[in-house]
Amino acid sequence: MRAISAQSAALLAVAALALTAPTATAAVDGGTTPFGFSVTPATVAPGGRVTLGVTNCASTATASSGVFDTVNIPAGRTALATVDWDAKPGAAYQVTFVCNGVTGRTDLRVSGATRAPSATPARTAVATATARSTSTVVPSGVRGGLGGSVGVSTGELAAGAGLIAAAALGTAHVVRRRAGGRAH
Repeated sequence: MRAISAQSAALLAVAALALTAPTATAAVDGGTTPFGFSVTPATVAPGGRVTLGVTNCASTATASSGVFDTVNIPAGRTALATVDWDAKPGAAYQVTFVCNGVTGRTDLRVSGATRAPSATPARTAVATATARSTSTVVPSGVRGGLGGSVGVSTGELAAGAGLIAAAALGTAHVVRRRAGGRAH
């Protein structure tokens, strides 16, 4: 009975891995592509970074868009691209992937927020030089973390799932051995 629960835990770990894997959109004019591709995150601020991925492509693929330079994606790997600072907030830009002469496209949305090119100190109030005219500059908020712009590769996800499965099996083994030593 304990072996069944260890198998269930391993199956649960594999299911969790499958549910957290990024989904790839594979749309091409008139059908689907023989390769998969993804842009993570699907919405990014101007100046933000996106992870571009291609699966089932035996050669180096390329990704291009009007908001970042053309990027080469090695087979079985991912690549990073930085969205231009002048990308229009709220707009959707088409990202084109090419693998072995086959083209696939998906959209990348630009959020309304912008990230400053360099850190600037927060200002509380600035008085203008004209008489009876005062304006207040409100701080733009905290700029902490990367905001989800860092992607996780398939290899990292597989390694994490393997560690989870090993921990679950190790725990089941220790519990089983411990229970055998308590026989009356």
